[in-house]
Order: sequence, then C-alpha cells, then structure tokens
Amino acid sequence: MDAWADRIGFGTLLERAVDVWVAGGWGMIALAVNALILFGVGFHVWFRLRGRRGGRIRETTWRGWIDRPEDRRGPIGELISFAMGATDLHDLGVRFSELHNTEVAPFARDLRFMKRAVSTAPLLGLLGTVSGMLATFQALASGSGGDKTMEMIASGISQALITTETGLVIALPGLFFQYHLARERDRYEAFLAHVETACAQALYRGGPRSAPSGAGA
Repeated sequence: MDAWADRIGFGTLLERAVDVWVAGGWGMIALAVNALILFGVGFHVWFRLRGRRGGRIRETTWRGWIDRPEDRRGPIGELISFAMGATDLHDLGVRFSELHNTEVAPFARDLRFMKRAVSTAPLLGLLGTVSGMLATFQALASGSGGDKTMEMIASGISQALITTETGLVIALPGLFFQYHLARERDRYEAFLAHVETACAQALYRGGPRSAPSGAGA
C-alpha cells in the first residue's frame, strides 16, 4: 500500500514538473542545455580530482615511496616515479612544470568554463522573462478581455516567472559547486608543490631513485 502511494506521489510530482517545463516556454530548453553543460563539466572535474591529491594516503606513506620504488602504487605512486626519474634538481623542476601544464592547467580551463556557464544561467532566465512579458503585453493589446485573453496573459506571466526562477536555481548551486572545485584544484596544486619539495630533498641528499618514467601522474 505504501509503495503504491509512493508511486502515485512520484507520478503526480512528475506531472507537475512537466507542466512547469511546458509553461516555461522555449527558454527552458536553453536553460536545460546550460545546466547539463555546467554540471557535466563539474562532475567531470570532480571525478578527475578524486584520488589525485592522495587524501586517503598518509604523508608518511607516500614519503616512504620516494626511497622505496617497489612500494609505489596508484596515481600518487606514478607521480613520484615520474618525479624521481629526474637526474638533478633542474630536471625535477622541468618535470613538475610539465605536470602543472598537463594536470593543473586543464582543471583551470574547465573551471573557467563552469564560471561562464554559471553567469549565463540567470541571463537565459532573464531572456525567458522578457519573452514572457512580451507575450503578456501582446495578449493585452490584441485581446478583447475574454477568457482566452486572460489565459494568454496568465501563460505569459507564468513563462516569465518560471524561467527567472529556473535560471537562479541553476546558477546558485552551480556557483557553490564551482567554488568547491576551485578549492579542490588549489589543494591539488599545493599537494604537487609539497611532493616536489619532498622529491627535491631526496635528490639533494642523494637518495635512491627509480628509473626514469615517461608517463605523468
């Protein structure tokens, strides 16, 4: 009985969502595309950042990997193997510059794209608002005051309000999501600098190194 009631409630909610979508007019399509791009890129960045910063690996563990190549594993182990293939401190700096260009720079590019998508969402909502108000004024100018005219006016006002609200609903979570990912990117960049310092110390004291590796982290 409860399951049946839940199914009825979900069906009613879905019908209301479809009604709101239709009432929003063509602007809802543009907002949906914007939302898919925004959160699609965001989750792509989030999944790529997971595990890259070594959050589940203790610092004492990955520091030990610098002197014990046979224990290295995962993305952090690959990172250390690539770094410790350097012949001197200058080579180490070149390798980490390459890592920055191949690992951190794409994140910055994607986050800039997300920022543009966040700022576009309210503008698309505003465009739908203007379209809805134009439809409302057109109904007032051409109608005779009957039920059909009132229906056209209500439709225009609904379109204006729904697109405005939808644009804000997309932009606000997207803004916080982009901010969170930017902080994670900064932490990953700081982690790379921390690993570079540890590897430089190992090279300076002449610790054991792995064979040069041609692959990045």
